[in-house]
Amino acid sequence: MANIDEIRAGIGRANQQATESLGALRHARQAIEEAGAAFSQNIYGTAQNDADDARARFAAASEKIDEVEQALHIAMQSADDVASRL
Repeated sequence: MANIDEIRAGIGRANQQATESLGALRHARQAIEEAGAAFSQNIYGTAQNDADDARARFAAASEKIDEVEQALHIAMQSADDVASRL
């Protein structure tokens, strides 16, 4: 069985991986926002009925990334709390 220092180190590695994931999520959100902006610019002035739906879906995808980031921050804080109680 692992000792407390090894467990804390493992939790630290998990949080480091989570921090790296946050960077990837930020990049993904930026790319989605850029895609939505490009779509909006290219569709401007056309009479496509489903254009508003597509714009809304780009925005929703970006919001989902925000939700994942928030959940990840909470998970990291919970992991830190566990480590501090060891």
